[in-house]
Amino acid sequence: MVREGGETGEGLDRRLLAGLTPNVIRLGLVSFFADVASEMLYPLIPVFLTAVLGAPVAVVGVIEGLAEATASILKSVSGAVSDRTRRRIPWIFGGYGLSAVSKPLMALAQGWPLVLVARVSDRVGKGLRTSPRDALLADSTSADRRGRAFGWHRAMDTMGAVVGPLIALALVTLLGGDSGANLRLILVLAFIPGAIGALLVLTVKEAAKTEAVAADAPAPRFRLRDLPVPYRKYLAAWGVFALTNSSDVFLILKARSMGFGVAGVTGLYCLYNLVYAAGSPVFGHRSDTVGRRRVLVAGLGVFAVVYAGFALVTQGWMLWVLFAVYGLYIAATEGVGKAAAVDLVPAHLRGTAVGVLGTTSGVATLVASSVAGVLWGTVGPWAAFVFGAAGAVLAMVLLMLLHPFRGSAILPG
Repeated sequence: MVREGGETGEGLDRRLLAGLTPNVIRLGLVSFFADVASEMLYPLIPVFLTAVLGAPVAVVGVIEGLAEATASILKSVSGAVSDRTRRRIPWIFGGYGLSAVSKPLMALAQGWPLVLVARVSDRVGKGLRTSPRDALLADSTSADRRGRAFGWHRAMDTMGAVVGPLIALALVTLLGGDSGANLRLILVLAFIPGAIGALLVLTVKEAAKTEAVAADAPAPRFRLRDLPVPYRKYLAAWGVFALTNSSDVFLILKARSMGFGVAGVTGLYCLYNLVYAAGSPVFGHRSDTVGRRRVLVAGLGVFAVVYAGFALVTQGWMLWVLFAVYGLYIAATEGVGKAAAVDLVPAHLRGTAVGVLGTTSGVATLVASSVAGVLWGTVGPWAAFVFGAAGAVLAMVLLMLLHPFRGSAILPG
């Protein structure tokens, strides 16, 4: 079969697979197992805190807020330090290892303070590993295959987010319910996939110095003003969107308010992640061929439409459609956005670039979630979703107004 432009299906398949270098595959497997461990616990931790330990709902919010803020801030630190030391793997191994150990620590908790320690430790691990890992992905692939490499990594990572909740649901069913003893056992069992992921890091290789940065190049010190102007413009445009992109918990709350139970919400979440996983390599490939900006703008357009849909939805079947289409937005922006950041900086600042992007997005999302929460409670749920849709449209306009940057796949002339 010949596709548009004379490209056969077999040829397209080969081009999609071109981004799968050994390091991309190994790091993808690492992320898969780590995400299985994390997503096994994601729907259970609030239940464990409130029903088993007796913590108020406000404490759940404080724990998650502190944990995510810690991860966001550390992404810039670990990225910059890995650039300076020119070593990625120690940070990656340490981050995944710390996250794995933190899982069973929660099982020992008799009160919420130990859960706070464990949850923050887990997110410290995420903050330590994410930027060095993404920089190593960029170090391990050529620029013309970078979008596919990030896309395949996101696909493997996200499949963990499909498998993890399903394992948790199966374990709760097999063990006979969500009693305190059963939840503690699942917390311990989550250590197994987490430890497998951490150990797989030991199979990953540092990129050769000649591929990433000259061996005799000076070690960089992190200063925001040293990052190229095109990168800073891109960061500003993306930051506008992040300031209105609230946590996905509001999508779950919308589903619950429309009568979806635990099984239904898990199904919606898995559908979203399946679409995300399937679409990531495809959109990564498209960003390599048509430019990152076009794919990012399209992804933000999908986000705006979906959030407008969440503001207006009235029937349960519509949520299945919205969650599926929402997976296309994240597939078109998550890996592609990181590849775009790497495109816009020299090789010796790759860790710094993805780290600053991660910190900006994380901190802005905390602000966005706070605003969305206020809008939800004072104006109505629809207002929180309109707020997000408006921010996506504004960010689309800003990305389209950015001037082309020669040599970058994000902004083709």
